[in-house]
Amino acid sequence: MRRIYGSVLFTVLGLSITAQQNDFEKYGPFNAAVETDLKVIFKEKTAKKVFKLDLNYQAGDSALYPRIGELKELQALKLNGNGVSDYPKDFDKLTNLVYLGSFNNKLQSFPPNLKSYFNLMHLELQHTVIDSVPASIAYLNRLQVLRIGNTNDTLKLPNTLRYLRALKELSIENCVLDSLPSEIFKIASLKYLFLSNTNTRLLSKHFENLPNLEVMVIENNGLSNIPFDIYKAQKLRIIALRGNKLNKIPDSISQLNNLSVLDLRGNPMSREEIEILRSLLPSCDVKF
Repeated sequence: MRRIYGSVLFTVLGLSITAQQNDFEKYGPFNAAVETDLKVIFKEKTAKKVFKLDLNYQAGDSALYPRIGELKELQALKLNGNGVSDYPKDFDKLTNLVYLGSFNNKLQSFPPNLKSYFNLMHLELQHTVIDSVPASIAYLNRLQVLRIGNTNDTLKLPNTLRYLRALKELSIENCVLDSLPSEIFKIASLKYLFLSNTNTRLLSKHFENLPNLEVMVIENNGLSNIPFDIYKAQKLRIIALRGNKLNKIPDSISQLNNLSVLDLRGNPMSREEIEILRSLLPSCDVKF
C-alpha cells in the first residue's frame, strides 16, 4: 500500500482510492489562512486569530515553540521535521484542535491529558519514538482517523480502543505490535484497517463486530491463517494480504458479495488454490 499525502491518494494493489485533498487542508474554517511562521504570529499579536498552523521543517524555536499552547483558537496543527521530542507548554489548552499531525519528530508520547481534545477528529503520529498508546485515548470520542507509524520500537495498544465509537480509519504501519488486541475487532464504526509490517500473526475471528469494514490491508506480517468468519464483514470491498505466509483462504470468502479486489501476492499459495479462489469469486480481481 502506498499513501501520497499531496492528493491523499491511496494506491492499493493497483486500485486507486481517491480521498479528498490533503488531510490538513480539510480541517478548520472555510478559507482560513494557513500560518507558517511563529515569529510573525507572535510579533503581530495575532495569536487569537490563528486557526491553522503548518510548521514544515522549521526548527522548534526555544522561545516560540512553547508558546503554541497560547493559540487557543487553533483547529489544525501540522508539525514536520521540527527537531522536537515533546509537546509545547499548555498544549492541552488547545481544546479546539480538530486535526493534529506530527511527522519526523521524536515525540515520546501521545499529547498530554487526552480528555482535553474533545473535538479531535484526526490524529497522526509518524516517525516518533512512542512505545504505547495510552488507555485514555478512549476519551477521544469524536476521533475518526488514527494513524501511527514508523516508531522503530515495540508498540503496545490498549484495551480501550473499542470505545472509539466514531473511528473510521485505523492505520498502524512499521511498528512491532506486542499483541493485537481483540478490541480492534469491536470498533463497529471502522471502515478502513491498515496493519503493515506490524508482526501481526493472528486475527480475531469476530468479524461480525465489523459491520462497516470496507478495506482491510494486512501486509508483510506473518499471517498463516485467515479466520473462517471473515465472511461476516459483509461490506468488505478490498482485502490486501501481500507478503504473508498464507497457503489457503477459507471458502467462506465467497460470501463476500461486495469484494472487488483480493491481493495475495507474496504468499506461498499454489496455482491450483488461486484458480479455486477465482472460481469462487468470479467478480473479484484476485491478484497473485
